[in-house]
Order: sequence, then structure tokens, then C-alpha cells
Amino acid sequence: MNQLVNQKGIEISPVNMESRRSVGIRAGDTVRVWQKIEEKGKTRLQAFEGLVIARKHGNEAGATFTVRRVSGGVGVEKIYPLYSPMIDKIEIIKRSKVRRSKLYHIREKVAREIKRQMRKMKMVDIATNSGIQDKAQAKAKTAEEAKVEEEAKATADETPIEDKKEEIEETPTSEEKTEDTPEKDSKEN
Repeated sequence: MNQLVNQKGIEISPVNMESRRSVGIRAGDTVRVWQKIEEKGKTRLQAFEGLVIARKHGNEAGATFTVRRVSGGVGVEKIYPLYSPMIDKIEIIKRSKVRRSKLYHIREKVAREIKRQMRKMKMVDIATNSGIQDKAQAKAKTAEEAKVEEEAKATADETPIEDKKEEIEETPTSEEKTEDTPEKDSKEN
């Protein structure tokens, strides 16, 4: 019997409430919830696996449970109604012994661990800064500059002085350029 019908023949829920009650979800359980998702007229199942951090309202019609998981470094919590028709099935993967009925302290615990890791990262970053690479790069730059200067001297020695004078005469000075260009004249007015 997939649906629960009361004594007068009225359907209460499309879900088998007895089977959901008998699952016995508790805080501290690791569960996989298979949720029905409708997209473009098709229904598919999507699993959400995580830790049950709270169970509320017992076994009554409005009973809920909260599942938390860390996905991509971000904590994600979903609150599921126990008797929701959008839940296909609930699997209990692991059961842990806990001393509390609500495990909300897990949120702060995870945040503290992340902060602790961030502090360690800063220390590592400071500790790894060294001047060895900077010195090597500086030596490479000075070697390149010396090489460029030597090449410049070698090319200067190969060209005779008369050729250098001709090159100087051929290149116009900056004053000659400003007289020819109309852009400078329009800016001055």
C-alpha cells in the first residue's frame, strides 16, 4: 500500500508514512536522500548525502530533518520534510553515537577549523619568502645588461665616424617635426 488512507477513506499523503516512520533517522546519522527533480517534463533523481544535524517534530505530519554537507569548501544544509512526496527514498549510510539531539555546534566547529587552517597558511606564506630567487633574478638582469652593453660597443666600433655623422644629419630634430605637423599648431592656438 503506497498511500496512507484514514478511516473515512480520505488520502492523507501520497507517501507510505509507515515506512518513513520506521527508518528512524536520528541526529548523527550520515544519510543519502534521493530527491525527485522535474526538469523539462522529465523526472530525475538527485542524491544529497550528508550528516543529519537535527530532527524536529517527532513523527507527526510536519516532521523535518536537516542534512548538512560540505560541497566545494562551502557548507550546504537542506531541511527535508520527512513525509515529502518529492523524496524518493532515504538511505542511512552510517550511524554515529552522539550525545546531543541537535548538532548545530558542527557549524562553528567547521568554521574554527577553516580559520585555523587559514592562520597556518599565513605562517607558511611568511616563512617561505626568501631572497634566493630575487638574487638569482638580479644576477640574470645584470648579466643581460652587460651583454647588451658589449653588443652596443661592438657595433659602435664597427661603424666609421663619417657614417655616424651622415645618420645624425638625416634624422630631423624635434623642433623641425613640430613645424611641419599641423597638430601642434592647433594645440598652441
